Amino acid sequence: MRANDCTLFLCGDVMTGRGIDQILPHSSSPELQEPRVGSALAYVDLAERAHGALPRRVDFSYVWGEALACLDERRPVARIINLETSITTSAVPEPKWINYRMHPGNAPVLTAARIDCCVLANNHVLDWGVAGLLETVDVLRGEGINTVGAGGDAAEAEAPAVLMRDGAPRVLVFAFGATDSGIARQWGARADRPGVNLLDDLSERTVARIAQLVESTRLPNDLAVASIHWGGNWGYEIPSAHRRFAHALIDRAGVNVIHGHSSHHPKAIEVYQNRPIFYGCGDFLDDYEGISGYEEFRDDLVLMYFPTLDFVTGDLVELAMTPLQIRNFRLQRPPAADRAWLHARLEAQCRRFGHGIGTQDDDWILQ
Repeated sequence: MRANDCTLFLCGDVMTGRGIDQILPHSSSPELQEPRVGSALAYVDLAERAHGALPRRVDFSYVWGEALACLDERRPVARIINLETSITTSAVPEPKWINYRMHPGNAPVLTAARIDCCVLANNHVLDWGVAGLLETVDVLRGEGINTVGAGGDAAEAEAPAVLMRDGAPRVLVFAFGATDSGIARQWGARADRPGVNLLDDLSERTVARIAQLVESTRLPNDLAVASIHWGGNWGYEIPSAHRRFAHALIDRAGVNVIHGHSSHHPKAIEVYQNRPIFYGCGDFLDDYEGISGYEEFRDDLVLMYFPTLDFVTGDLVELAMTPLQIRNFRLQRPPAADRAWLHARLEAQCRRFGHGIGTQDDDWILQ
């Protein structure tokens, strides 16, 4: 690695609530308000029917499985995830179909992977109301984890996370949520109301506002990540509005990485002006094993993304990806046939933007 190189770790949605919460040391009450499922233990049962018995009261490192060795090998200067789980003891769910919750006693599941920053601008952080959101922020900060994209008022929700590590440049993470991901308008933070940093729209005016925010925070050699929760859960289509917005954030706001998420499976990656755009990173941890529907998207196959940037020029030097598979609520290396399936599907999507996917030992490299 060159002297100016800086590697980040990015992934998509991390959902450590519901079924996963039930196998960790400190479980929330399993009661759910879902239309067809009344207990989080039902998701544990589904996973066991699909792939065999699950251990209980697992070590906090259990769910990360082989991802931990990958992180140790790559040594990213910042580890950034989209956390789609409220961390709370609140017993009052929002009136919506799905409510994710993890017991605060299980927060060390995140420090077990040395996560630096949890993006909260998504459609699940307020699943247990304002009380759940505020407790989530307090718990994460108590664990020494930065939060971004939601908070006690609009100023806190908009403020970037500033990630610093000795000998590395600062990484600024700005997080936004779009209503097309399922975030309710009333969840948007205001001057006098907690909530998420909700985008009014994807217009030039919104880009100009973000550019001003980035410029007011940035110092020389800082790297800026725009983490955006947008779009639906299934399908490979990339809305033209998303692409225009991503390009504008790079052109006008000087953003180095667009970290898109909401899709339950990996979507296309584009390199624009030597800056990577992840249109949908896919799920990374969830409790969906054994759930039927949408099998053609193989949401059990996930990716770790390791973009390496030159912090002087801000350009992408290399993008490495590590494929993994969720089995027994744990990340492991997928069999060859599953790796080949995901490689072919991802390459087909990336070729829309002129990119292939090469191989390097157990990892893939965007070409």
